Amino acid sequence: MIKLEHISKVFHPATVNENLAINDVSLTVNSGDFITIVGSNGAGKTTLFNLISGSLFPSGGSLRIHDLEMTRVPEFKRSKYIGRIFQDPTLGTAANMSLEDNMVICSSKGFKGLKMTLNSASRKAFSEELRPLAMGLEDRLKDNVGLLSGGQRQALTLLMTVLSRPDLLLLDEHTAALDPRNAQMVLEMTQRFITDYNLTAMMITHNMKHAIDYGNRLLMMDKGEIILDVSGEEKRRLTVDTLVKKFHEIRQEEFASDEGLLST
Repeated sequence: MIKLEHISKVFHPATVNENLAINDVSLTVNSGDFITIVGSNGAGKTTLFNLISGSLFPSGGSLRIHDLEMTRVPEFKRSKYIGRIFQDPTLGTAANMSLEDNMVICSSKGFKGLKMTLNSASRKAFSEELRPLAMGLEDRLKDNVGLLSGGQRQALTLLMTVLSRPDLLLLDEHTAALDPRNAQMVLEMTQRFITDYNLTAMMITHNMKHAIDYGNRLLMMDKGEIILDVSGEEKRRLTVDTLVKKFHEIRQEEFASDEGLLST
């Protein structure tokens, strides 16, 4: 579905602040993959997502989606294929609009250009979609989204993104700003949606146990490179200790993320 070939990204080239953020990365994301991504701060995880989504263009290399050349296609055009959820729960919804208005905007994307309108049928459909969240949101369709808690807003963002039927779902530490209870709830919901809707997804996390427990494939990044790509039985056998050991074997240094090591 997504193919990156020899992608690199240099910030501030030819200056004293030059920074090679992504270094010659090649990656194929297959349809149905649920890929978790770990790495210490500055490893290049979010920059990789920015390059895939089109909010940044690479300094070198190429990117294709469904075999279509996308290397220089801007973000708003790639949004037809890609849904992205950020760490901040307020970024995925419009706080000053009602819950039903937020949902109708996102649902319209899933109808491939057809504008969906608010009526009794669509409100009933939204209520049915919201009910499994078990948050009572099906009874709050006319409430402004700004009145919801962070956990409710992130769950709503996840649901709306899924309803827009993205070809690729990018989850950029989407539970990091939530308390442990809500983070676990959103993670379980994420897994259920990916399975039920047969989505292709990539998830950045600092929690190494989550990276191991979720998904069918795990990438580890360091200094702008993908240094480990495991799947199948090899991934199922991973533990946090063996993952840290693999990092040490590859880099001959200690894993530098205290947050990742403590989140076990």
